[in-house]
Amino acid sequence: MKREIGYLIGCCCIGLLAGCGGGKGTEQEPGNRAGNVRIWVTTGDQAKRLHEEQPVGATPVNESMTGHRIIIDTAQHLQEIEGYGAALTGSSAYLLNKETNSVKRADLIKELFDPENGIGISYLRITMGASDFSLEDFTYNDLEPGETDPGLEHFSIEKDQEDLIPALRQILTVAPDLKIMATPWSPPAWMKTNGKLAGGKLKPEWYGTYADYFVKYLRAYQREGIRIDAISVQNEPLHEAAYPSMRMEAEEQLDFIRNHLGPALEKENINVKILLYDHNWDHPDYPISILKDPVAGKYVAGSAFHAYAGDVSAMSKVHEAYPDKGLYFTEISGGEWAKNFSDNMVWNMKHIFIGTARNWSKNALLWNLALDENFGPLNNGCKDCRGVITIASSGEISRNVEYYALGHFSKFVRPGARRLFSEAVSPDRKIEQVAFSNPDGSGVVVVLNDSEESRKIVVQWGGKQFSFVQAPFSVASCLMEK
Repeated sequence: MKREIGYLIGCCCIGLLAGCGGGKGTEQEPGNRAGNVRIWVTTGDQAKRLHEEQPVGATPVNESMTGHRIIIDTAQHLQEIEGYGAALTGSSAYLLNKETNSVKRADLIKELFDPENGIGISYLRITMGASDFSLEDFTYNDLEPGETDPGLEHFSIEKDQEDLIPALRQILTVAPDLKIMATPWSPPAWMKTNGKLAGGKLKPEWYGTYADYFVKYLRAYQREGIRIDAISVQNEPLHEAAYPSMRMEAEEQLDFIRNHLGPALEKENINVKILLYDHNWDHPDYPISILKDPVAGKYVAGSAFHAYAGDVSAMSKVHEAYPDKGLYFTEISGGEWAKNFSDNMVWNMKHIFIGTARNWSKNALLWNLALDENFGPLNNGCKDCRGVITIASSGEISRNVEYYALGHFSKFVRPGARRLFSEAVSPDRKIEQVAFSNPDGSGVVVVLNDSEESRKIVVQWGGKQFSFVQAPFSVASCLMEK
């Protein structure tokens, strides 16, 4: 689905943040390291893209200093961040594995996943079977029409061993602590009401078998040396499409988790997070209706959202109802329906990265990590979606606006970081911000100036403050030394 996009970003790293070094495609300069606040900036006119500015120094708080003051309360630690990244779809894995030679592939993986020499992606979403961005339709237990396999004797992840698993293994050599979330687009057709991968529902008589299907999948990946940290039950359960998909109402997902999936994982002693919903912001009632069930609720780690409809504030609505459960943002795609770099950058900062963090999300994931110059390979899905990067048939690699938007968070806000309470003393609707404390003791502030004018930003962090002038339609990332 498409959405209108607008806006941009600016990112500031407070102090000497470990892992803030530049990498290929980040267009950075070494700069003077004399200050104790380092700042990377992306501007809407693309004059700067993840460009490191001259550092600035922190001084004792001076409340008489004029500017747009942001106050960080270092005593109020909020949600823990698990990571930032995108989806390694079948199409993305194929391009990474087959359309790059070994040297270029190694360099690209380092650029994407190493925080010191690249943008430090720390979280990937993968598909259980085919999605709308795969080379073909498949699940792990496909049979001829009329056949069934109650014991899942024909279960196999052989298709994933062609591109996805080799790509994941190489990525894990660079990012061994990478979080991986897995999501099915459809069960095997023989389990469904319409006998097809596209659309239909899961037949109740196969609920138990489908739970076993998840168990077999997780065990198979364990044998490959790949740990899946989280699973969602169904991608976009309120959307049936011409590609692998399935309708699953809230009461059906509740039944499946409470009576089948949860008990099956518990019986097998498989430690994996179960995430609800995995669809748009417009129906927060869906996960709430499941979380209120005391039996299902004990199996569920949190709820996942997409941004193709509704408002990011829906995530806070779920948090307010169930503050002990996690919130995750798992999909949005850029595309050729919105080509303006500045507008796209600002929209992503405002809604996806700053917006989801301020509404309690523990991560933020974009859709395809990589697509080709024809927006594919396609499998009956979106015909003009844009990847974070483009890998052309010639092997040429292009970094899209999503690369820079993602990099402003993934490079600086590391797994295990905690969001800090932050507020603007003189609220300006054109200035948005979010702050974090990293596990190594460094702090990060990301500031968006969605204004036609430059703004003087004053950040008050504990007993110190620093200031900088932020360009129009830009983002900045910033840390006080440990």
